[in-house]
Amino acid sequence: MNHRRVSKPIQIGNVTVGGSAPIVVQSMTKTDTRNVMSTVEQINELEDCGCEIIRVAVPDAEAAQVISAIRRGISIPIIADIHFNYRLALLALEAGCDGLRLNPGNIGELEKVSAVARAAKERSVPIRIGVNAGSLPKTVNPQLTIAQQMVEAALQQIQLLESLDFDLIKVSLKAFDVPTTIEAYQDIAQRIPYPLHIGITEAGTSKTGIIRSAVGISTLLYMGIGDTIRVSLTAHPREEVIAAYEILKSLNLRQHGPILVSCPSCGRAEVDIVKLAATVEEQLVKINKPIKVAVMGC
Repeated sequence: MNHRRVSKPIQIGNVTVGGSAPIVVQSMTKTDTRNVMSTVEQINELEDCGCEIIRVAVPDAEAAQVISAIRRGISIPIIADIHFNYRLALLALEAGCDGLRLNPGNIGELEKVSAVARAAKERSVPIRIGVNAGSLPKTVNPQLTIAQQMVEAALQQIQLLESLDFDLIKVSLKAFDVPTTIEAYQDIAQRIPYPLHIGITEAGTSKTGIIRSAVGISTLLYMGIGDTIRVSLTAHPREEVIAAYEILKSLNLRQHGPILVSCPSCGRAEVDIVKLAATVEEQLVKINKPIKVAVMGC
């Protein structure tokens, strides 16, 4: 496994990202952000699973403004996910968000980004430039490959923020296609000093999405690329957190809870291995110690 790429550390709330800090596990709520009670409940459930940074959707002004109320009920940093309307970023900053995610494909022109950067700098709030292959800005060269276009989109936004004397930056370049995602991250990792948030976007349901995400994320981590991760699934977000830690544990990058070792079963099995392993796995969720538990059939 390659040595981990050294990136410039940034602070998101009480969590250090990049540098020599451990790789951080993130997730995103699936609740209506405006429903403070259900959002706080889900975030606290995710924290119990090991989630270290949470992102919430901010579709309108009300969702931005309730971030202050949500923060009072949680203890992990909260990132506001902003699309299309830069004013929502300003409202989220006023409400006390710990980080912003901006999509350069839809956030708008220089004046709008400048206003957000100034407000974020005043509060020392980092901005993630979240490039998505499905919504690239019109300013990128269409003759380039998708991976190259993603990198160009990120570099354009980075240069803009740097020109505004803003360097509390984190970057992500996500696509559904795993090879495209890997190519984009390999390229950007050599060009910038900032921390990288890695993942596969729109990966799918638990059945297929975990596999797709594991292939992409673990390949990048093995190359030494990645400072924060999210396993994006069409499922309850606790499954995202559990899957993220399984990926990290499989590469010996983090210790978090037990590791279940179970045989695949065969004609020599003296017990119902499938049923027994499932029962043990269910019980292990309640344990936080980094132990190995084996379920064998003979």
